[in-house]
Amino acid sequence: MRDRFPLLVVGGLIVTAVLGSWLVRGAARGGFADTLSTWRAQPDGARGLFLLAQESGLPAVRRTADFRILQKGTGSPVLLAVEVEDAREDDPDQTALAAGREDGLEDEDVPRHGFNRLHVPELSEEETEKLLEHVKAGNTLVYVPWGSKENPLLDALGVKLFKADTSLPMRTLVPPLSSPYTLGVERVEAKVQAYLELPEKGAVPVLADEPLRMTVAAVVPYGAGKVLVVGAPELAMNQALARADNAQFWLSALSALGPGPYEFDEHHHGFTNERSVVDFARRYGLHFAVGQLLLGLCLWAVALKRFGRPRAPPEAMRVGATDALFAMSRLYREGRHHGFAAGLITRGLTQELALHAGLPAHAPASSVAEGLAARGREDLANGLRAVVRDAETVSGEGDLKHLASRAAVLRQRIHPSGPPSRALAASTPEES
Repeated sequence: MRDRFPLLVVGGLIVTAVLGSWLVRGAARGGFADTLSTWRAQPDGARGLFLLAQESGLPAVRRTADFRILQKGTGSPVLLAVEVEDAREDDPDQTALAAGREDGLEDEDVPRHGFNRLHVPELSEEETEKLLEHVKAGNTLVYVPWGSKENPLLDALGVKLFKADTSLPMRTLVPPLSSPYTLGVERVEAKVQAYLELPEKGAVPVLADEPLRMTVAAVVPYGAGKVLVVGAPELAMNQALARADNAQFWLSALSALGPGPYEFDEHHHGFTNERSVVDFARRYGLHFAVGQLLLGLCLWAVALKRFGRPRAPPEAMRVGATDALFAMSRLYREGRHHGFAAGLITRGLTQELALHAGLPAHAPASSVAEGLAARGREDLANGLRAVVRDAETVSGEGDLKHLASRAAVLRQRIHPSGPPSRALAASTPEES
């Protein structure tokens, strides 16, 4: 145990540092959620957009279920940085614009936080079909893709994305024409990830890059419904709502899309409607779960500690144990099983000393004696050899009593405290 103590200390410090880091990060208000999640209060979250819609009187709710079942009364789903299954990059030059840069708006993959690094579901093929049927029936959809990859949802709308040059500074976006979607909007400021190539008929450009004259946001018709596609995901982030007319753009665009309610998708940000310990930790952080674990460990450690002097057992238990001991001794004495009793005494002593030799309890006496000698306990090793040797020559009750006394004296030497008693001093020369 002494040899492993430094390793235990180092391991304990590492575990404490890791748990402390998780506690600090998990306790950050709103910092546990995914990028562009309406639960995330950090600069790259969308909590501000969700609260802005609610405070402005727009019916905004969070959706924690998937889109495989869409009821008739379902309103307008809002997909912010939701990855779609079977996404691809047809033009390698588009990906090259984001290569070699830090994770952020330049990256083609959504930066993940907390538990969302482990598992965030993509929009499956079945869900994509259900959403398109929902829009085709006369409903609306808001889709803010991350990066410039093509996917089945954009293919169905006839929209193609072109990666914006990430070395360009923040862009100034203006409405290319007057429409209800930009009511009260003069200019919008945000970093652009992708420009849109719209289908030939029906699409309405909503925002365009003022110097480059390239479309950033548009309303695309699909069947009897329509979809708002925005190629600047930063426009929905908390850090961007206070710039220029960014907040007014969202209020005007959502109001013009329809009555709602606007269902902000959280299922594909890692939040589900299933109640579990993992979901609780994912939503509220690890500090509560780890705090309960530490409290349990403290209570367990306190329960193992003895306070005060040991109490004597109840009188009935003490008398009953004594009577049982006398009954067993009489059975051995009458049946003359002295050799068997001596073997039991030797076996019990060997099992107890094996723990202090670092060996399993079933180790033979010779191995235990060698282990004790290797750990510097020659006294215990010699004593065990002497007890084993005397047990082989036990032939009567007197020899058995003498063997039991020597075993008891040897047990007292395991954890010596204070000066040796006269019984120990008297037995030392004989055992050595």
